[in-house]
Amino acid sequence: MPAVRPRRSALYLPGSNARALEKARTLPADALILDLEDAVAPAAKDAARAQVVAALGQGGFGRRERVVRVNGLGTPWGAADLAALARAGADAVCLPKVERAAEVHAAAQALAAGHAPAGLALWCMIETPRGVLAADEIAGASPRVACLVAGTSDLVKDLGARHTAGRAEVLTSLSLVLLAARAHGLAALDGVFLDLEDAAGLEAACRQGRDLGFDGKTLIHPKQLDAANRAFAPDEAELERARRVIAAHAQAEAAGQGVTVVDGRLVEALHVAAARRTVALAEAIAAGHGAAGPHPG
Repeated sequence: MPAVRPRRSALYLPGSNARALEKARTLPADALILDLEDAVAPAAKDAARAQVVAALGQGGFGRRERVVRVNGLGTPWGAADLAALARAGADAVCLPKVERAAEVHAAAQALAAGHAPAGLALWCMIETPRGVLAADEIAGASPRVACLVAGTSDLVKDLGARHTAGRAEVLTSLSLVLLAARAHGLAALDGVFLDLEDAAGLEAACRQGRDLGFDGKTLIHPKQLDAANRAFAPDEAELERARRVIAAHAQAEAAGQGVTVVDGRLVEALHVAAARRTVALAEAIAAGHGAAGPHPG
């Protein structure tokens, strides 16, 4: 099976804040989204871009996935962002408010013009009604697309909805984003949780996102990292059962049987595939392929 990269926690950090960029090198985040868009005032855009490029060049981020959210190509800064980041050493470029495949094509062409390496991925934020309805075509727009990111704050605003504890207002949209991502073999990240003082609400939102199928959650503050890292990692009971499923199915196959029963539940090949992914994710986390391990970058 393909290598599993943990993306339990993806923390937004303002690209204009040098102290935040320095602290990011020590945080237990699987991914860092260095933000040149919403978190940066118009007058600070050029300086923030230069600062992020310098930080990427300096390195020291360990195995944390280095992602930069750029300004849209329709803004005065988008083209310069993509040109600067094509070979800056990021793992991915995050495109905001993507609504159609043509925007992905344009970004991919801009990166190619800047001689970006083939491995530089695109993350597409789906945060408008039009974007949700076009999620499938966006997900399949370019081989560079690796992840869809739900932007629930903007989506709630555009829907004219209200934020509720159970998130009924965005569940349909979240499911459509997730379906599009999985249909194209992409990662999918849940939207942010805005109330920094509501620890129980954050825990519930993380569990809900995990239950829906998301790989992880985008976050707005380091204090949210632990909750996301716990929720989107297999717990000991889940991991132990996954190993028993794999072992039991192997024994059944050796006996010429295609199915078996574990804990009173039928186990087929599809359950084994899910169990193997669970084990692979746990092993990747334990080996430091998320936030903690060493990495030359």
